[in-house]
Amino acid sequence: MNAKPDVQLPAVSVIMPVLNEERHLRGAVQAILAQEYAGEMEVVIAIGPSTDRTDEIAAQLVAEDPRVHTVPNPTGRTPAALNAAIKASRHPIVVRVDGHGMLSPNYIATAVRLLEETGAQNVGGIMHAEGENDWEHAVAAAMTSKIGVGNAAFHTGGQAGPAETVYLGVFRREALERQGGYNEEFIRAQDWELNFRIREAGGLIWFSPELRVSYRPRPSVRALAKQYKDYGRWRHVVARYHEGSINLRYLAPPTAVCAIAAGIVVGAALTPLGFVIPGGYLAAIAAGSLPAGSGLPAKARLQIPVALATMHMSWGFGFLTSPKALARKVIASRRPPVLSDAR
Repeated sequence: MNAKPDVQLPAVSVIMPVLNEERHLRGAVQAILAQEYAGEMEVVIAIGPSTDRTDEIAAQLVAEDPRVHTVPNPTGRTPAALNAAIKASRHPIVVRVDGHGMLSPNYIATAVRLLEETGAQNVGGIMHAEGENDWEHAVAAAMTSKIGVGNAAFHTGGQAGPAETVYLGVFRREALERQGGYNEEFIRAQDWELNFRIREAGGLIWFSPELRVSYRPRPSVRALAKQYKDYGRWRHVVARYHEGSINLRYLAPPTAVCAIAAGIVVGAALTPLGFVIPGGYLAAIAAGSLPAGSGLPAKARLQIPVALATMHMSWGFGFLTSPKALARKVIASRRPPVLSDAR
C-alpha cells in the first residue's frame, strides 16, 4: 500500500516517451508506481505511432491506476514526446523515464533530496545497462566499461558532482520552462543539448551514483549500430549548433574510424604494415573485453568485442557523415519557448 502523501514533499510528474515498447512498458511503469516516495505523483506517457501492443498496454495501465495518463505524440520523435508530456503534466518536479528504463525503488526520493541539497536544476545518475540474453549481456558489459564509453560517469560510475550531462534527468519545472523544453529538431542528443543550455544559463547539472536506472540494451547488432550511428550524427549537430561544446572523448571514435580505414587502404595498396592499425584496434578491444566480461557466460563474453566495435565504428561513422544541413535546419528552427503555456 502506498504511503499517505506528505504535504512537505513536492509533487512529481514522471514523463515517458514511448514507441514500440510492449516488451518493457508495463515493468517500467510498475517500477515508477512502486517508488518509495511519500509525495503526490503522476505518470504521463506520450504515445507514438507504435506497430506493436504499446497502445493497448498503455490503455490498460491508465485503467488500472488513476495516476497514469497518456498524451498523443503523432510524430513519434522523442523530443516532441517529452515536450507533449511536460505540457500535459502539472507538478513542480519533472522526472524523465524511458519506456525501457527501470527506476531503482528510492530513485525519485533520492533525486528530490539531491535537488534540494545541491540547488541543481537537473540531477541524474547511472545508466545501468542490464541484458536478458547473451547478446544483451555483451552490450551491457560494453556500455558500462571505459573501453566502450570512455570516462562518461553516467555509464561507468564515479563521484558525485557537477556534470556536463546526466542520464534521463530529474528537473525543476521552472528550468524546463525557462529553456522552452527540448529542442524538437534534435532527434538524438536532445538531453545533452538541453543540459548545455541549462548550464549556459548558469544552472547546475548534478551527477550522483546514488541514482540508478536499469536500462535494456538494443536486441541486435543492427539495432545497436543504428542507435550509435544516430548518437554520433546528432552529437556532431550539437557541436555545430553550440560552439565549444565538443571534447576529446567525443573525437575518439571518428579518429579511430579514420585511422582504421587508412590502415586498411595502405595495407591493401602499399604495404602490409598498414594493417598494424586495424590489427592493433582488434587486439585492444579483445583485451579490453576480458575484464568487461568478468562473470558472464562464455557466449556473452565472446560477443563483447563485436559490441564494442559496433559502438565505436557506428558512432564514429555517424559523427563523420553527419550532414551540415542538419545543423542548418536546427539553427533555422530557433523559436520562442514552447512550454510557456504549460498547465
